[in-house]
Amino acid sequence: MNKIRKIGGLLGIKGVLAIVSLTTIAMALVVYTASVTMAPTTQFTLGATTSNWNVYVNEFNEVRYLPGGNSPPVDTSSNAFRVVTDANKACAVQIELTAAMSSALFSNFDITVLYWLGGSGWVSAQLYDSPTGGSTISSIDGLTAGAVGYIQQAASSDIYYVVQVTYSYDLVDTTTPVTATFQYTPLPA
Repeated sequence: MNKIRKIGGLLGIKGVLAIVSLTTIAMALVVYTASVTMAPTTQFTLGATTSNWNVYVNEFNEVRYLPGGNSPPVDTSSNAFRVVTDANKACAVQIELTAAMSSALFSNFDITVLYWLGGSGWVSAQLYDSPTGGSTISSIDGLTAGAVGYIQQAASSDIYYVVQVTYSYDLVDTTTPVTATFQYTPLPA
């Protein structure tokens, strides 16, 4: 009680009334809250992760598919990857090799992409040099370290893709197995 009298004496009657008024106003404020539930959504689904190709010495401009080998799959049940976009979000996918193919073995190793167009089957997808569009490119050069290409998919679509490689294994008579590792990076736009 003694402390309250000291504070009252320091503040005076007006000061005490001001503190009481502010306290009353602070207690009278109504607080509203809102909460948001966030549902992470995956736009990209990886398809087949392995394939075996028979590559013969002295082949020139041969074509192979991931998955599928010598020919593209007959439908979408086998694919390299799938992209599903909703009504508000487009998606780009960066495609590259984790390491360039050996230019001592291959004279070319060009990567392109096909997408499923229903009754028309697999058709060529447009490749770009950046995830936002940029310039179009004809293929990704698998002999160049760091070479990348991008497919872009508009919102509100569900599309299956396969990878097509045109290669020439015509420089040496070596039959040691060679591995190409493809890397896909989805980039929501």
